[in-house]
Parts: sequence; structure tokens; C-alpha cells
Amino acid sequence: MKQSNLSIKQQYLTPFEQKGLQKILEQEDLPKKYRQRIQIMLLADEGKTQSKICQLLNCSRMTVRHWLLVVKSGEAHNWNAFPIGRPKIVNDQYLDRLKELISHSPAYFGYPFRRWTAQWLSKHLAKELGVEVGVRHINRLLKEMGLSTRLKPVEAVDSTQNSNNKQ
Repeated sequence: MKQSNLSIKQQYLTPFEQKGLQKILEQEDLPKKYRQRIQIMLLADEGKTQSKICQLLNCSRMTVRHWLLVVKSGEAHNWNAFPIGRPKIVNDQYLDRLKELISHSPAYFGYPFRRWTAQWLSKHLAKELGVEVGVRHINRLLKEMGLSTRLKPVEAVDSTQNSNNKQ
């Protein structure tokens, strides 16, 4: 019996899954990494090798290997179950509360000091909202919002004038 040179195409996806993934690929606002995940699974389903997929999509072997394992294990529907990038723990509620805190004196919230520090903002928000954010990130958020824990120049001038008047 003569053996054929044609490789046997191994399908991992059902026709329903194939159509579903192809439909998702048609979305224009689909992030690049999600698009890549789906393309890897569809190319693997077509019988493309890991090396060929890497070459076609210009991605790492590790990425292809991971999504090949996902599709082979019948988990293609989980293409978006693994979020891209670092999880975002700061939400709009957190930012609104940060703005509110910085706009009031810490004494208003029962603290014995006159001025917020990033460390105290972080501690207070962690206690109140259960979200722990580092001091450097608090300062970065404040800067992005155009806020600061430092005294405004007008306030600094007023305090020096008050001390001069007392003499």
C-alpha cells in the first residue's frame, strides 16, 4: 500500500467554535493580543505547525505553545478568560474618593495632622475600599489628576504672613 505525503489535518475546534472565533475576529475594536490568540487557535485547527504560526503571526513560540494547549484541551471558548496586562485595581470609585479626600483636610476625617501624604492616603483608601496601592502610584494618580499633597503657593504665603503678624 502506498503511503500518502498529505498530513492528516487534526481539527480541535467544532464548526460552531470555528464560526464563533471567526466572527469575533471581524470585530474592529478587538485588542491585538486577543486577535492573536484567536488566530493561533484557528491556524492550529487548520493544521499549521507551531513554527509556521510563529512565522505568520510574528509571535513567540511560548505564546503559540500556550494557545495550542488551550485549543487542544477543548478550552477555545476561554480565549478572553485570561486578561491582557496587569490587573487594574484602581477604578473610578477609587479615583473619585481620592479626589474627595485630597480636597478636605485630614482633620475632617479624624486625623491629627493638617496635610495629607501619599502614605496616609494609601492607608486610608486601603482601609476604606480594601484596595492597596503603593505610595508612588498614589503620587502618580494625583499628578495625572492635577492634584498634589503639597501646599499651594498661596497657602504657603498666607501661613508665613500669619506668623509675621504674630510677631
